[in-house]
Amino acid sequence: MATIPADDTDTYDMICRSDTVGVFQIESRAQMAMLPRLRPRFFYDLVVEVSIVSPGPITGGMVHPYLRRRNGEETVEYPHEYLRPVLEKTLGVPLFQEQVMRLAVVAADYTPGEADQLRRDMAAWRRTGRIEQHRQKLIDRMAKKGIAIEFAERVFNQIRGFGEYGFPESHAASFALIAYATAWLKCHYPAEFACSLLNAQPMGFYSPATIIEDGKRHAVEFRPIDVAHSNRDCTLELVSGRGDAAVFAVRMGLRYVRGLGEREGRRILVARQQRPFESLAAFVSRTQLDERSQTLLAEAGAFGCFEANRRTALWDVRGLLRGKQDAMPAATREQIAAPGFALLDQLERVLWDYSASNHSVHGHPLQPLRAELRRRRLPDARSLNRMGDGQRVHYAGIVICRQRPGTAAGVTFMTLEDETGFVNVVIWKQVFDRYATLAKTTAFLGISGKLQVQQGVVHLVAEKLWTPKLRQTPAEPRSRDFH
Repeated sequence: MATIPADDTDTYDMICRSDTVGVFQIESRAQMAMLPRLRPRFFYDLVVEVSIVSPGPITGGMVHPYLRRRNGEETVEYPHEYLRPVLEKTLGVPLFQEQVMRLAVVAADYTPGEADQLRRDMAAWRRTGRIEQHRQKLIDRMAKKGIAIEFAERVFNQIRGFGEYGFPESHAASFALIAYATAWLKCHYPAEFACSLLNAQPMGFYSPATIIEDGKRHAVEFRPIDVAHSNRDCTLELVSGRGDAAVFAVRMGLRYVRGLGEREGRRILVARQQRPFESLAAFVSRTQLDERSQTLLAEAGAFGCFEANRRTALWDVRGLLRGKQDAMPAATREQIAAPGFALLDQLERVLWDYSASNHSVHGHPLQPLRAELRRRRLPDARSLNRMGDGQRVHYAGIVICRQRPGTAAGVTFMTLEDETGFVNVVIWKQVFDRYATLAKTTAFLGISGKLQVQQGVVHLVAEKLWTPKLRQTPAEPRSRDFH
């Protein structure tokens, strides 16, 4: 077990803070809740982290004993001394498939043939139910060798859990390597990391809008879609420095203009490669895009290089496309080209961004409303996550994720977001059923409940769900929901 490289404590510190949006395997809600408790400081800790948040260890009741032993709250003991070689590296608690299979051989005297049949039945237990045939045999044989019935029952439950999903150690190690590599990139090259994630969408737990907001909290600059600068994919633009000291901004790509096809994007790039666009009129003339595509670009703010006011750009591009201005004298064209449209305010700009491209580099949907939320004594996520255990709180945020795992006995987990970060919400079944319509459909959601703060992990346990009543309505992006 190697120690952390002296220059890489930052990566592990970031992981321990659950600052892992976009990091392979350890970005889920459950993994983020586990990270501050397990606090990985070595690579093998990540191997354990990957494996421990899976049905095998969870249904086998192995998670809490491992954490208590790791934190020195419980003595590391073995059900029998001859099980030490099987369980020593995981503090006497079986976490990997190989350990479970080895337990059957060592603790229950399974023959190689019986162990192989157990493996087959474990993989197919939901379909055949044959795993139950092993229950009494395993428990009786373990008891005969002096192993406590309680431990034998837990081992069997874990075997059954691994039938649904559990990690072999080699598999967990492979995942942990990718998790570490992506965490290292996020920590040391946040702009490059965010740009790569945006170009790999759709994938992962989080929407592009959340990836962008997370990047902003890591001092990454995001620049808007612009026909003079954007490629099809997102790209990096040098801000300052060179070599290893270079700082980059992320330029959003044309692919994020909702409804704009790849062919239309390619036409823009081909025309721009021939020579830069001198004006909006030149863009319209040289790209020969239809009115729908030109309108989508105007609404997304992609003509900002020609005209900062999107309403004016929309007016101008439609006039150019319909050919009405070309037949008029220049003086007349100038008089009607700028009818004095008001500039979009911050809230309108964010609303237009989300409507046109499902994200905004200009601000989070709740940022323009923060003053009113503050007047209503609704805290932001950063403030809430600093409050104490047991404190009652009212909070309003954008729902970005809903999850109801099969191992959670009907509990629903939600992640809400504002411009400062995330709030993790736990909704018990009876509360969910009472507010089912709100819980399933509302994007901008109010939660009242009690904070549960343990080992650096903060959950808002919901008692009531409600619709926030504000003078203005924020953009409401779609959440990513999982079962």
